[in-house]
Amino acid sequence: MDPKVGDARMAGAVAINLGLTVAQVIGGVLSGSLALIADALHNFSDALSLIIAFAARRIARKPADDTMTFGYGRAEVVAALVNYTTLIMLGLFLIYEGVTRLFDPPSIDGWIVVVLASIALAVDLVTAALTYAMSKRSMNIRAAFLHNVADALGSVAVILAGTLVLLYDWRLIDPIVTIGIAGYILWHGAAEIGPTIRLLMLGAPLTIETEDVRQAIAGVGGVQSVEHLHLWQIDEHRVSVEARLVPRAGTEFPPLCREVKDMLRARFDITHATFEPRSADSTGAP
Repeated sequence: MDPKVGDARMAGAVAINLGLTVAQVIGGVLSGSLALIADALHNFSDALSLIIAFAARRIARKPADDTMTFGYGRAEVVAALVNYTTLIMLGLFLIYEGVTRLFDPPSIDGWIVVVLASIALAVDLVTAALTYAMSKRSMNIRAAFLHNVADALGSVAVILAGTLVLLYDWRLIDPIVTIGIAGYILWHGAAEIGPTIRLLMLGAPLTIETEDVRQAIAGVGGVQSVEHLHLWQIDEHRVSVEARLVPRAGTEFPPLCREVKDMLRARFDITHATFEPRSADSTGAP
């Protein structure tokens, strides 16, 4: 997708989410619905995540320089970590507020809740549609997309709560739905933050087993053994490997190195590899 088209879609998604957040907060205050305010805060967190993602997306396109020799691709990963951390904190706050209201359910204007939650559902679906294509290639945008899907589910729950208030004046449903939305936010944030932290901690990619890479390198004809193998992600799409190779007797290192790199590119899509040689009769100390 053209970066300008993607940026325009994200700007549109931010605008409609901010507008929806303001409307929901006003409606939540007027109606007395904590569930509606909870949904509004979740929408606001999505708008913020889109703003952060938008900024990180632009930073990530900057070329490598003497300060950031690997480039700026991890800006999107840092943004994802900020977004997920904020999401988890928001979920904990909403659980606290929901539990508090379980003991003293307020009166609620069900019609305001149903109307605004219905508008929120439509906006969530539009935002998800705007970010869906980009979410396939970016951890950061995928977080925003999944947040909006979660928002859509939350809006459905709020509509249900407002309907029950209208039909049966069951005010207790509002804090129950709030806690349910918060629980879903926490589950979602906890599930997604792990891979983000793993990447920032220089962990091996989830899609590639380090031992598979070791065995693949050792399986190249001229390699006697592999030492000090390190495998990590430069950013979401680039994997790097470095190792010390012990060539078999009579094997020239430069051609062997090229053969190993070609194998890694073809088998694992690893395009950044650094190797150093060690003779078979020298010590293995670094």
